[in-house]
Amino acid sequence: MNIEKLMKDFKSWKTTALGFVIGLMTILPEIAAFLDSDPETVFSKTVFMTGLGMIGLGIAAKDGDKSTEDVEVK
Repeated sequence: MNIEKLMKDFKSWKTTALGFVIGLMTILPEIAAFLDSDPETVFSKTVFMTGLGMIGLGIAAKDGDKSTEDVEVK
């Protein structure tokens, strides 16, 4: 994988990183609940999908201090 191409695709790295971190913080407890053998813990598909959505929004959004031209959006 070419890291330079990957970084070029994520010009709004601050927003992408924040969305990824928040999404992981939402998803990881659900994965733990899913893999847990305790019947009292319940995996929530809704919370899991919300975490994936947060990651997607972080990737799709642009940083507030960047103009459309800076991120080459047409």
